[in-house]
Amino acid sequence: MTEAKKGDTVKIHYTGKLDDGTVFDTSDGRDPLEFTLGEGKVIPGFEEAVLGMNASDSKTTTIPSAEAYGPHHEEMVVEVDRGQFPPDITPEIGQQLQMQRPDGQKMVVAVTEVSESTVTLDANHPLAGKDLTFDIELVEIV
Repeated sequence: MTEAKKGDTVKIHYTGKLDDGTVFDTSDGRDPLEFTLGEGKVIPGFEEAVLGMNASDSKTTTIPSAEAYGPHHEEMVVEVDRGQFPPDITPEIGQQLQMQRPDGQKMVVAVTEVSESTVTLDANHPLAGKDLTFDIELVEIV
């Protein structure tokens, strides 16, 4: 059998879970995820897990946060005065907002805390700082 190697295009089914078993993403009920190994289109640890698999192989792998979405950076969490929000936006915990950085780049932030006077915004990826466990099935090497 042919093992998946860099440069191969693969199709996989997966389910991603957090340490507490919460599913954060899955291909269940959808077409398999297709990507080319070595192109960096998926997180590094996920790509590493697929390397060496054969078609129809399944495995469960845990990817440490450093090989997934990186650490959670406290400097990317800011508290802003509620008065800085436009009057038509009522911030709610879990809400995602788009902001513009001083250099003009747009970024997505999540509202993590709301008080009468302040709103806490987090620009980290929602999975930053978390180890991720994936059930992976290699469907096909294209």
